Amino acid sequence: MFCFQCEQTSKGEGCTKIGVCGKKPEVAALQDLLMYAVKGLSLAAVAARKAGIRDPKIDHFACEAIFSTLTNVDFDPNRFVQLIHQTVKFRDELKAKVTAAGGEAGFPDGPANFTPASTQDGLVAQGETVGVKSDPDINPDILSLRELLIYGIKGVAAYADHAKILGKTDDRIFDFIHEAMAASLNTDLGADDLVGLVLKCGEINLVAMEILDAANTGAYGHPVPTSVPLGAKKGKAILVSGHDLKDLEDILKQTRGKGINVYTHGEMLPCHGYPELKKYDHFYGHYGTAWQNQAKEFDAFPGAILMTTNCIQKPKDSYHDKIFTTGLVGWPGVAHIGDKNFAPVIEKALELPGFAEDTEGKSVMVGFARNAVMGVAGTVIEAVKNKAIRHFFLVAGCDGAKPGRNYYTEFVEKVPKDCVVLTLACGKFRFFDQDLGDIGGIPRLLDVGQCNDAYSAVQIAVALANAFECEVNDLPLSMVLSWYEQKACAILLSLLYLGIKDIRLGPSLPAFISPNILNVLVEKFNIMPIQTPDEDLKAILG
Repeated sequence: MFCFQCEQTSKGEGCTKIGVCGKKPEVAALQDLLMYAVKGLSLAAVAARKAGIRDPKIDHFACEAIFSTLTNVDFDPNRFVQLIHQTVKFRDELKAKVTAAGGEAGFPDGPANFTPASTQDGLVAQGETVGVKSDPDINPDILSLRELLIYGIKGVAAYADHAKILGKTDDRIFDFIHEAMAASLNTDLGADDLVGLVLKCGEINLVAMEILDAANTGAYGHPVPTSVPLGAKKGKAILVSGHDLKDLEDILKQTRGKGINVYTHGEMLPCHGYPELKKYDHFYGHYGTAWQNQAKEFDAFPGAILMTTNCIQKPKDSYHDKIFTTGLVGWPGVAHIGDKNFAPVIEKALELPGFAEDTEGKSVMVGFARNAVMGVAGTVIEAVKNKAIRHFFLVAGCDGAKPGRNYYTEFVEKVPKDCVVLTLACGKFRFFDQDLGDIGGIPRLLDVGQCNDAYSAVQIAVALANAFECEVNDLPLSMVLSWYEQKACAILLSLLYLGIKDIRLGPSLPAFISPNILNVLVEKFNIMPIQTPDEDLKAILG
């Protein structure tokens, strides 16, 4: 086993015995084999494009298969066995269609031709031969760029899958995914070629985030500033965690009138800002924070728990029977609901005690997506011109359990009172309940939304740059980002594609970035690791 795709990878180098995330070696091997198989599928898809053949079913499947290998999405080995065989089935179907159309479908030995083993043990053995370290002679810089591209593609596939659930797709995304997956096999590509593909991945990720934004706002309206209680309400309860808005809507519809209150957790907090979700009177509030306390929070929650899409730690035995998953989330032995009939979740919630009494807690504000922020753009611009607002900080990204993320709490606490903090994604749970006050009626802490809402943050920055008639890099805006998994990689590549410079990244830099490639990023974009909050604030503000 060797895996170094997430920030928490062992010793900052790579997990070799078991994943820090809980991934076992056999699952790691199956994931490696699945990615290998998808590369073969992509070779066939590229050939099919040349022959004028396109199969949306296969394109969507490829995104789902790639998405299933993200950190903490699906650790059920049976799921990967099915995905590997389905990938090869689709690959061979495409090859047959290409041949029938008179196209070229002859490929050298490798992922476009391999035959998967008939048993799980056999597949694991095959996977052990095609992992990240399978070529000991590969140039480390080429490997670094190749893996950066692959991890960016994983993020793009995740966003595309989220959008597809709500009916939004774009062929440019599928075309690039197949192009890039196939290109990762091309040993003739040099560093410059791979850098070009990496930046194109950032460009395509903007497309994916744009259609996801259109999907979310088209279905549920544009978020509006909304106060969300952090306490509890007496009665039966269901807690929804993860990312998927459609799953949340479905559980709200199916629990209406059943005496169950629905709470959010983690990245679902921003859902309270969407008008079409706010209308449910049993959609009560938010429970807990995110990664750093997830196991403790889930253990204490007195109702049923529904995990959507991804972001799940391994369930503890003490609450194993009250947790359910949907979509690509999966752990062996945890109940999976694929048909969106949440009757088992509802039955479990009615069986469990729920909250015995009302509990008062803080309230937090959400809903400051691009429409809400740009709706007061005039006030913001005037505040900057009058020097009431000196600087903006985008403190955003992933949370995680490894020590070092308290930096972000301390950083926000120390941001001067004449500065505004924009935030998004689960990293905000290090400081989301801080009362920073306001500047002339503008809250100093603006929650833009999920990691899936990074498009909103980009649009806010672009709109402000247009208003001040300058480039984004010339704005009084600094980005202080935390990363954990591959969607964060895709977002970072989008920022690099846009030419954003001076990004501070932490808690640690990616293990898959070689020293030479890191030097390139530093020289071209001035990416830098976080230091201490005091040092970074002094460097930014002087």
